[in-house]
Parts: sequence; C-alpha cells; structure tokens
Amino acid sequence: MVAGGSGRRFGDQKQFSLLGGRPVLEWAVAACRPCSAGVVLVLPAGADDPDRHGADATVAGGPTRADSVRCGLAVVPDSATVIVVHDAARPLASPALFDAVIDAVTRGEADGAVPGVTPSDTIKVVDGAGNVTGTVDRATLVAVQTPQAFRAGVLRRAHEQAGPDATDDAVLVESLGGRVRVVPGDPRNLKITAADDLGAAERLLAAREG
Repeated sequence: MVAGGSGRRFGDQKQFSLLGGRPVLEWAVAACRPCSAGVVLVLPAGADDPDRHGADATVAGGPTRADSVRCGLAVVPDSATVIVVHDAARPLASPALFDAVIDAVTRGEADGAVPGVTPSDTIKVVDGAGNVTGTVDRATLVAVQTPQAFRAGVLRRAHEQAGPDATDDAVLVESLGGRVRVVPGDPRNLKITAADDLGAAERLLAAREG
C-alpha cells in the first residue's frame, strides 16, 4: 500500500485526510484486507506517525513512487508468490477488483494484471503548439487503476532493474518484456488527486454504505 506521497496537487498529505471519519489510507488498507495475507503500508519519509492504520507493517518511503514501492517490497516476505500494489489515494477499491487482478495472475499466464476503464472522452494527439495532429481510437485505450497484481519474482526483478521513476509498476514489468493483462476496472474506484475529489469520494462512500 503506497501512501508516501507529498500531496503537492492536493495541497496537503491527502492520505491522512478524513473520509467518513477515518483517514483515507485506512479505507485503502481495509480494502486490501479480505484479499491479502498481509498488508505493508509505505508512509512518507520522515512522517511522525506510529499508527499502523490496520496494516501489518509500516515502512518509510522514498523520494519517488518507485522508490516507495521498493521500500515496501523489502518488507514483503520472500515466501510471497503474488504481490499486489495499491495506491492509498484509491480508498474505494472493491474486494472484487482485488480478486480480479489476483485471479488473472494466479489462474493464467500473465506476469501482472491491472484494472482499466475505457476513456469516455475523445482523445486527441497534439504537438508542442497545441495543434491537433491526430485522434486516437478509444477502443484501443484504457485508463489504468490500482490495485495491480504481479508474480512476486517478476515484480522484484523489475524494480531491481528499474531506471527513472514510473507512473505505475506495470510499466516496469512491461520493460522486462513481461505480459500484463487488463481486467475490467471500476469507474467508482476514484483516485483522490485534488481537494474536490474528497467530496466526490464522500458521496460515493455514502451511496455504497447506504
């Protein structure tokens, strides 16, 4: 569970913001629980927070997302065969989504599995001046979410050989030639990026629990 971000776009460390009376990251940890043998929570480096927030272990993260994931991997037992990486900024991920990515790895030949949703907007390609140079077929595109599941050995090897920071762990696995499968994502699996997203998450949570 990656919760090491500084929250520059949000204006604060969003993972500690309250959602339904609980910190955002606690909802994300709770979402992992039914599908996981254990949860490692990666907190911001230097965070003065002795609370595990429901996780089995906590560890300080690094300056980039990939660095933070590597800090978490160092705590995951070597006996683990499948490792799931999830962002604390997605507190509303459903157990079904975790099951889907895990099943795609354990029951198939994929090295990793990620949830994806088809963009609802038309996607344009533009040049540096803002001129449209093409239109992309939405049928070939997915917006990728977390949780993402991987064969443990493949994920560890991908991070050992990683270069610059990556936007998600699937990019690193793909760079090794690994096979990553996309499973249906969930539009309600909101990523909290800006302050307004917290209000949207409150409404989604109220609808889910109502």
